[in-house]
Amino acid sequence: MKKFKEYTERAFSLLGQQNPLYKSSSFWEKACKEITEQTIKKGLNNFREDQTNLSFFVPTYGYPGNSFSKEKIQEILNFLEQDNLKKPFLGQKQFLSGYDQALSDYRVLLASNKKTDKLDLLSFSESTFGNPIEHFEIEEKVFSRSSMNYLLGLSYLKSLLPSFVPQSVLEIGGGFGSLGEILNKTHTQDFKYIDVDLPPMFSIAHEYMRNACNLSEKELYISDLDQTPKKLDIAELPMFSFLPSWEMENLTGKIDLFVNFISFQEMEPPIVRNYLKRVSDLEAEVILLRNMREGKQKATKSRVGVITPVLGEDFKKLLSNYKLIGKNVMPYGYATVDKFHSELYVFTRK
Repeated sequence: MKKFKEYTERAFSLLGQQNPLYKSSSFWEKACKEITEQTIKKGLNNFREDQTNLSFFVPTYGYPGNSFSKEKIQEILNFLEQDNLKKPFLGQKQFLSGYDQALSDYRVLLASNKKTDKLDLLSFSESTFGNPIEHFEIEEKVFSRSSMNYLLGLSYLKSLLPSFVPQSVLEIGGGFGSLGEILNKTHTQDFKYIDVDLPPMFSIAHEYMRNACNLSEKELYISDLDQTPKKLDIAELPMFSFLPSWEMENLTGKIDLFVNFISFQEMEPPIVRNYLKRVSDLEAEVILLRNMREGKQKATKSRVGVITPVLGEDFKKLLSNYKLIGKNVMPYGYATVDKFHSELYVFTRK
């Protein structure tokens, strides 16, 4: 890929010229700039340990995702260790690190899949590219919260549609590329994965996939940021394609599966409505979403958030051409201690 700094500056310049429906939402506007600055400063080799990235698109089970500070975690462990409380010490260390929750999710994954399943999800093990602060080794395989979220989502999809094996997958807001990595490492048939996202996210995902999966240039496509619109036939794209948000307009053809995990809840309703209209135009056969049922927190002067939350029930209205065939919080999603529900939804085309 071209040098990250120059490429991202060009992408931001073009973003400013686009329809507001393809620009950053209030939640992401400042974050995208901060992520870019930190990535330029620290490099892509360390993007999974950066505090800004951990706050926005590199989820964790332990710090900082569990809301305990590093200092508080160490204080608790020091107290138990000094009092020679070995079992409580080991138990709290496992809990505070996030291992307990990761293991719980792995048990759901294991119970939901056969070793001969068509997607072969149980063979997945995650790359260490990006220097993650959190990786859990379970039964000689490695996972993060990001990859486990997707593995559970795909497991839920398979429980509802066991014979469905997508050949073309479109994702909006793919984070650093976990779904693409899973498809590359577990899928048993040819497929195409397209990631549409804001700058610098789509270029970070491109670099992650290139390194994590050791892909050749012919297996990858990243937008050349040409200002002249050109049609992108899905059937003619290579295995992995990474596009800025506005080039969603250029895609033609059909897709088997559309995926959005968590990022729709960070957008305003008109932006989500526009994206889902484009997904419908591409005749997506199946839609897999993960969204906070109650909606993201509203923005205040002191807290990042959205202006108008997208609620779980909104998707039924936004997807009039689709039928909801399942929604799930337990065991495939997540219920927080303060009563918020990260819920999975599966829709099929009517």
